[in-house]
Formats: sequence, C-alpha cells, structure tokens
Amino acid sequence: ITGDKKTIVSPSDGKISQFGVVNKDQMINAKGKGFTLEQLIANNKDAAQFRSANFAVLYLAPSDYHRIHMPIRGRLISMRYVPGRLFSVNPKIIKHIPDVFAKNERVIITFDTVFGAMMMVLVGAMIVGSVETMWEGVVMPNKQNSIVDWNYGGQEIVFERGMEIGRFKLGSTVILLFPEKTMQWNKTLQQNAVIKMGQGLGVIS
Repeated sequence: ITGDKKTIVSPSDGKISQFGVVNKDQMINAKGKGFTLEQLIANNKDAAQFRSANFAVLYLAPSDYHRIHMPIRGRLISMRYVPGRLFSVNPKIIKHIPDVFAKNERVIITFDTVFGAMMMVLVGAMIVGSVETMWEGVVMPNKQNSIVDWNYGGQEIVFERGMEIGRFKLGSTVILLFPEKTMQWNKTLQQNAVIKMGQGLGVIS
C-alpha cells in the first residue's frame, strides 16, 4: 500500500476512466451528455454534500483483480442497493450510453473518514453475477426490485486503509466520491492509465 495514512489509494486494479471535480451536479460527460449525483446514488439528501465533489471512475476489465479495498481509513455508515439494468460498462459502450452508471444495478457505500463522508459506488454490469461485502455477504443481485437501505451508524465497523471490503464476480466499475476541497488528485494521474490496488490516487488536503 503506497504512502502513509494521508495517501488515498486505489481500491482496485483497473483503468482510470475519468477523474476530476463534479461540475454543476453533472457526474460524467460523454458526447456532451451526463447524469446527476442524485441519479447515481438515488438520493437527493446525500448528494448535497458532494455537489462539487472530487470523483474518480475506475473500470475493471474481466482480467483484473476483483476484490475491493479501502482507499483510506473509514467507519462504515450506510449502504444502499439500487436496482437497475446490467448494461456493459466497457468504455466503448459508455460513449453510446453516457448515463449507464445511473441506469445499472449498483451498491452505494458511505464511510466516515478524517475528512468527512466518502462514497464508493459499486456498479454492476453485463455478466457480473454478484457483488459481496465483508459485512453483509451477497448484496447484489437482490430479490427485492426496489431500493434497500442499511444503516450502520450505531455500530463501530472500521476498515483500515488497504483492507478488503468486498468483491465483484467479474468485471465492473468503482466510482469514488470525496467532499469538495478535502483531497487533491496526484498530478501524475492520467485518464485511461492502468492503476493497481494500493497505488496512490491522491492526498488529504
């Protein structure tokens, strides 16, 4: 695991599809189109604290390591399952379906960290049979065809930087969200660059 406790590391192997700052609630732009934070996490209230958030989209190909680890130390606060489609998340597909992350089945996990809330969105995709977490086991697919919420605020479930928190069954996407002005991306990061779990993405401001 790269660096010290102030270093934010990649939670998985994969490729950096995109990173930067959320612009006027728009998460991703492809061919001039995008989708909002509210659409991504299916929650207007929680989206408020990430209006101008720092975000990164990490694409996992079928050949990548498929376990997901903590980018920074955090205490588990909540988890939300959002039903949806299972479109492919291949970068070529995203050019034609720019809001695919807001349409696909997904799990949104919130942690409390030294700089406030951090969100990890685990996006399902074609051929992804399951998403598991260390605290609930299989979360996706879910028998309920509706949003399901779990609240862990009263529990002390803490994960240190680099600890495993879950896994994909085949390739998909992890989206990271950090509150505005709480961290800085590494200047060496490049779009479409290959990233390894534990490699530095940025630092706490």
